[in-house]
Amino acid sequence: MVALILVPVLLAAPFWESRPAAQWSDEEIQTLLRDSPWAQAAMAPMSTDGVPAYLATARPIQEAERELLRRNPVEDPSAEEYREFLRENQGKVIVLAVFLPRPDVLLDPVEAKRMQEECLLKVGRKKHKMIGHFPPAPSDPYLRLVYPRAVSATDKAFSFELYLPGVPAPYRTVEFRVKDLTCKGAPEM
Repeated sequence: MVALILVPVLLAAPFWESRPAAQWSDEEIQTLLRDSPWAQAAMAPMSTDGVPAYLATARPIQEAERELLRRNPVEDPSAEEYREFLRENQGKVIVLAVFLPRPDVLLDPVEAKRMQEECLLKVGRKKHKMIGHFPPAPSDPYLRLVYPRAVSATDKAFSFELYLPGVPAPYRTVEFRVKDLTCKGAPEM
């Protein structure tokens, strides 16, 4: 009898599939941005502390970020520039957002160049360099790394090899399994 009661609970769709973003609680939005198929910790080798990272181009993540902005409006020209970039490049790029506690380190040209050269998207055996980035903004502490959309629904997994200036153990990796990145039956990256 208990098994019959648990089956509908276990088969229930996640909140991001069953309700519109306006009905998500603040806690649910934070869960989506921190611990969902699109959010992983960027880990350093032999370390247990991760840096929060998420696929900012995935539809559920975009909906969560739009809902946060609706609830907490902020005037930030750089954030608006990023949102415009997303609108113009939908389906053409993958953006990985990574928490960067000390954004001032990007002012160091050596560190900024090293980040640009050493942050890679790895799909199978191919590596892709990032094609741009948006630094953290006053209203958004996430560094947004832009890559070509080189991942398809037939790939098994993809990962990001990162150099994050100002972070202890700056070499980090984060991996996503393609089959886990679906929403309402469609791949979302």
